[in-house]
Amino acid sequence: MTDSRLDPELATAIDRLGADGWLPLTRDDVAEARRNYRELALIRRGDAAAVGSVHDDVVVAAAGTDADVAVRVYEPAGERRAVTVVWLHGGGWVLGDLDTGDGAARRVCAHLGVTVVSVDYRLAPEHPHPAPVTDAYAGLRWAALQRPSNQLVVAGDSAGAGLAAGAALLARDFGPRLDAQLLLYPGLDPAMSATSVDENAAGPFLTRADMAWFWERYAPEPALHGDPSLNTLRAADEPGGLDGVAPAVVATAELDPLRDEGRAYAGALEAAGVPVRRLAGDGLVHGYFGLAAASSAARVEGDRALDALADLLGG
Repeated sequence: MTDSRLDPELATAIDRLGADGWLPLTRDDVAEARRNYRELALIRRGDAAAVGSVHDDVVVAAAGTDADVAVRVYEPAGERRAVTVVWLHGGGWVLGDLDTGDGAARRVCAHLGVTVVSVDYRLAPEHPHPAPVTDAYAGLRWAALQRPSNQLVVAGDSAGAGLAAGAALLARDFGPRLDAQLLLYPGLDPAMSATSVDENAAGPFLTRADMAWFWERYAPEPALHGDPSLNTLRAADEPGGLDGVAPAVVATAELDPLRDEGRAYAGALEAAGVPVRRLAGDGLVHGYFGLAAASSAARVEGDRALDALADLLGG
């Protein structure tokens, strides 16, 4: 039975995805799950936003690693703001790449008139934590060096938002100076202890079983769960743990298993004196930023999140 709170356009789109075999997002085999997610991401992107230019580049291996990091740089058409947004795609730290994140990166670039650097971080289970956040932070530092006079933002959706939150903590401690972070329905709690995980266990779209599958591959060792760059909710419990972190837009979705951990993190940031803009995502599901072509409500809420970021940056 469809939840009466669910946006009707999203309900129709999700029913169609399920009927066509695109859901669930996870599969027994990682390679199969990646193929499914890639094809689904390319289908659901709709008409990609027009930008001025796109080019690929490489971040030379970060200190302590042996891996270069591919990035894709988007420049807006027309008037450009002096802002660089480092974008981290979703996919549960296991799925996704620069192509699956292309539609979101283009949308951010076109809507805000900013430079976007999309980071192709390494994926679990081949590269569990801390490899993805290490690559995210390397991309952030690289972007800061390319346009040192620009305001700097780290942003992402889902797992990418969790990486953005971790990278923001690293930037607070080690630089570069970060002006804002945009966290769209972030994955932050490896214990999956929030009420919404059970309340929305069956989704729609993302399920509790999906999240368990992702966490088991991204952070298989319990010892990893204490790392603040992975478990940013744990950082909030430490004295001064979130002091001085960049101002944030935190967008959640009402019918998302991750809803309450995003809300809790927004509250913890506020308690630490960090400026926060919250968006509740009433009637929406996890992943709604990528479902704009299917739902006017999802499109409007995504635009509101981007506008909140512009406001946070000063207009």
